[in-house]
Amino acid sequence: MKVSYLRRIWVTFSAHVIGIYASRINRFVIKGDENIPHEGGVLFASNHISAYDTIFLPWAILRKHPMQMVWAPAKEELFRKRLSGMLYSSWGAFPVKRGRDVRAGKVITDLLKNQKVMLFPEGTRNRHGVLGKGNRGVGKLIYDSRPTVVPTALAGLNRWKFPGAGQRAVVVFGSPIDFSDLFERDDCKETHILIVERVMEAISALLHREEKYR
Repeated sequence: MKVSYLRRIWVTFSAHVIGIYASRINRFVIKGDENIPHEGGVLFASNHISAYDTIFLPWAILRKHPMQMVWAPAKEELFRKRLSGMLYSSWGAFPVKRGRDVRAGKVITDLLKNQKVMLFPEGTRNRHGVLGKGNRGVGKLIYDSRPTVVPTALAGLNRWKFPGAGQRAVVVFGSPIDFSDLFERDDCKETHILIVERVMEAISALLHREEKYR
């Protein structure tokens, strides 16, 4: 997908403004960003604990990869107001209908050919920081598009108050997940479940290393 130079500047600038609040005014720590590929289709599969995950996660990615886009599906309610909808869209978010949204799935599959996309496999936010089950549709998406999947864990943001200062949180990017054995299996429900379960296991392992933030 072609993105104008001005839009890339805007996204990078916005991300760094957010970064000042996150890591200078507060104590948002980034770990494992050496695991983020610079090029190619990349899916960041993360747990979802706060409404602000979608703001801080792109900054954590763009800090070392400026002038790129991090695309994200977001609930369609966020786009109902014209001004907020334009703002979210400018950052790379696009609306998704509740339930099965075939059109959004096609958009994500197309983006994953050569773009960075963040996704929350649980499909919903858990404010208590407890990791839920992954959605089978994410397994199907990975099977079809074969992106580099970077497991991502967020901890601590669910306890932040806004505005605030000195608050602690962390994001951890794990090593890309190997699905080569599962990609040899048939394209079926069981395979999709095994894929998303592997994703959730990788996220869980990252979270267990960061218990002090939880």
